[in-house]
Amino acid sequence: MRRVYLSMSLVMLMGLSFLNAQERIPEVEKLLTKMTLEEKIGQLNLVTPGGGVATGSVVSEDVETKIKEGNVGGVFGVSSPEKVRQAQQLAVENSRLGIPLLIGSDVIHGYKTTFPIPLGLSSSWDMELIKETAQIAAKEATADGINWNFSPMVDIARDPRWGRIAEGAGEDPYLGSQVAKAMVEGYQGDDFTAPHTMLSTVKHLALYGASEAGRDYNSVDMSKIKMFNEYLPPYKAAVDAGVASAMTSFNDIHGVPASGNKWLLTDLFRERWGFEGFIVSDYTSVNEMIAHGMGDLQDVSALAINAGLDMDMVGEGFLTTLKKSVEEGKVSEEQITKAARRILEAKHKLGLLDDPYLYSDESRPEKDILSEENRAVARKAARRSFVLLKKHENILPLAKDAKIALVGPLANNKNNMLGTWAPTGNPQLSVPILEGLKNVAPNAEITYAKGANVSNDTAFAKKVNVFGPRIEISEESPEAMLEEALEVSKDADVIVAVVGEASEMSGEAASRTNLNIPDSQKELIRELVKTGKPVVLVLMSGRPLVISEEMKLPVNILQVWHPGVEAGNAIADVLFGDYNPSGKLTATWPRNVGQIPIYYRMKTTGRPAASPSEFQKFKSNYLDVENTPELAFGHGLSYTDFEYGESKLSSDKMSASESITVTTTVTNTGNFDGEEVVQLYIHDKVRSITPPQKELKAFKKIRLKKGQSQEVSFKITAEDLKFYNANLEFVVEPGEFEFFVAGSSDHEFTGTFTVGE
Repeated sequence: MRRVYLSMSLVMLMGLSFLNAQERIPEVEKLLTKMTLEEKIGQLNLVTPGGGVATGSVVSEDVETKIKEGNVGGVFGVSSPEKVRQAQQLAVENSRLGIPLLIGSDVIHGYKTTFPIPLGLSSSWDMELIKETAQIAAKEATADGINWNFSPMVDIARDPRWGRIAEGAGEDPYLGSQVAKAMVEGYQGDDFTAPHTMLSTVKHLALYGASEAGRDYNSVDMSKIKMFNEYLPPYKAAVDAGVASAMTSFNDIHGVPASGNKWLLTDLFRERWGFEGFIVSDYTSVNEMIAHGMGDLQDVSALAINAGLDMDMVGEGFLTTLKKSVEEGKVSEEQITKAARRILEAKHKLGLLDDPYLYSDESRPEKDILSEENRAVARKAARRSFVLLKKHENILPLAKDAKIALVGPLANNKNNMLGTWAPTGNPQLSVPILEGLKNVAPNAEITYAKGANVSNDTAFAKKVNVFGPRIEISEESPEAMLEEALEVSKDADVIVAVVGEASEMSGEAASRTNLNIPDSQKELIRELVKTGKPVVLVLMSGRPLVISEEMKLPVNILQVWHPGVEAGNAIADVLFGDYNPSGKLTATWPRNVGQIPIYYRMKTTGRPAASPSEFQKFKSNYLDVENTPELAFGHGLSYTDFEYGESKLSSDKMSASESITVTTTVTNTGNFDGEEVVQLYIHDKVRSITPPQKELKAFKKIRLKKGQSQEVSFKITAEDLKFYNANLEFVVEPGEFEFFVAGSSDHEFTGTFTVGE
């Protein structure tokens, strides 16, 4: 494959775009010459026969007939080698040209072996681990016949009211870009035709995580400067990693919905960034442009294909209107041919044009899916994702012969271990916390009581329980459940309370305005603390929560997200000290909902607050709360302690063609071996557009034995200091830069260096 590259400066100065000089694939071109207009349009149609988790009310009708007539390019909601073979036979043996199908699925955080939710995985700050989970997901999904994955979701999210923050890597564009790259490389490998790799889809293009008011499917209004510097980098990282496809978002951009936005799909993604894959809409998002006010079904379908969208998911506007639009001159057949070519090229990449049954090996599921080796990685990934939010009186780790009162609505609950968007997983195969504690510490004396419902609000529970009984409201009275919890706690050495969100309280269509732990559980926590016993809160959620009250209580808090199929074993590993928690937050936790949006890269205003705790009139302050968050980006404690020495520079000056190295010594000063995520932050003191207060530029995860020290070095180049200026040129400007190296973002700068002309 051959590409023509132009320097970015030349592109910007001349107003040119990246040019795709891809050589045509003979097999694809031969097919295109045989295809009628209707058959080309058929390749642009993605359908689902139902039976899976639909994210809309529409399910495709008469799928079998459409496949035979050549009116389907891909399907999702179909799995197992046998069923995929049947679907491919319909296409290959019954349609005129015998073109095989793409078989898609949402494999978001594992297939049958479910890993922690993506927000949890990102909290590991371990890119090799994240890549490994994607490789296992691809191996399992392809064993079940799936060759195209609607993942990763790389949307930057700074509003935890938005439920889909659970599906991404949090708030930071640099960290998000590293995660995007790792996941694309994990899914796709280095050989598409290998039976254990699959097409990856970067989504949602674009800016979806900035939905107004944190409400799903809502509008987005954003300047291009903010887009390019804050929200677009992870999508670009996925393109640079060779992602095979992209999915559009539900929101509008500059007033035009993403699925019909030519600036986004063609000008930016294809021409500026050189994307060579195909673009699919999200579930019926083409049709939904009607509700946006963009016209009728024919209008919006023409808008989408002309904008550069290649495949229509479920809505079938392409299938039913594009031929008419060609006849009326609203769409050219050439545009449809381009889209069909991209779909066929993807099938060629996968080897489907040579072997349509490549992903129909019936011997694979038994050996490749939910193996002991895969579950071991799920356990490792889960425990590395946990974040110790608060320590109190060195209660943790627990002794393996302790008397433990295990309480809480999530303590013995399989239905909520996998987390949101785990449609391919089986909750009943997950390990609940009670079982995990017994597995890891068989000599511990464990008594259990539910203690409370996740929520006592039946109307709220009904909304959450659309896809299953995530919130189970007991027939037993709340008072009786609480009394039972207090009773089992009487003789305990320590109380472990497993509390937080049910899995579907976050995720798609799960926006919330109240981010507190539900009242039913808050009352349980208060009463447990009143016993005077040591209390450990094991907190589950798919988003940052408001836990200001809990942070003030004399408790330990371990954030475990929704950990996946090995939840109970992984949590027990950490509680009993077989693994020392090392996760760090990748999204800021607010003190209250009124602070949102709050994130570490916020800009300094012309009237900044004098200090985090000091109020001054006519400064950028709240009257009722500090500006600082409850928990900062990068925060995460350990059973041990780490001390950072003075940071040293190889030079305090560099030119745009040079680099400097910053080195810091980190020492484990505590009583346990442990891991630390060492983070480098930089601030551009003066530049042509207002800079963020600080920016993450590098990180390393290191392991230190107790008493051990290690030098950690970061190389800083001009590339690390670049930003998009007012003309959207990617530049570094000469001047002074501040920096610090620490274990979280809430530290002061400790040194400076300058960049010359």
